[in-house]
Amino acid sequence: MTPKHLGQTSALPSSPEEAVLDYVPNPRPDRPYLVRLTAPEFTSLCPVTSQPDFAHLVIDYAPGETIVESKSFKLFLGSFRNHQAFHEDCTVGIGERLTAEMKPVWLRIGGYWYPRGGIPIDVFWQSGLPPEGLWLPSQDIPVYRGRG
Repeated sequence: MTPKHLGQTSALPSSPEEAVLDYVPNPRPDRPYLVRLTAPEFTSLCPVTSQPDFAHLVIDYAPGETIVESKSFKLFLGSFRNHQAFHEDCTVGIGERLTAEMKPVWLRIGGYWYPRGGIPIDVFWQSGLPPEGLWLPSQDIPVYRGRG
């Protein structure tokens, strides 16, 4: 399993479907632990108006045999900049893709979207119940009140 992006020059994929996520072996497969990926400046496009939508994504997962390689993950998220989808589709789709490909023990994603039409839309998804004994820190993103 040789990473495609790590240590290489990589162009931004034109779509999430075209993006290739790399996975590397879990360095601590014998220990339960949590990995947090945070993307405070995630962007996609509204499928109705084509205007940009902005979100703060927080992804927590308990690794199985692999972990996602961060450069490929960054390129994957960047591929949404020209992708038209509703907040729910983006958030749940990212969680489902990571779960299907990486096969973590458990994964959750919180999509904290900035207001569209004056209404913030926050979307949450998880792959199932978290493993017993796994420390789950709060995502600590306040509901919208002029998030800073």
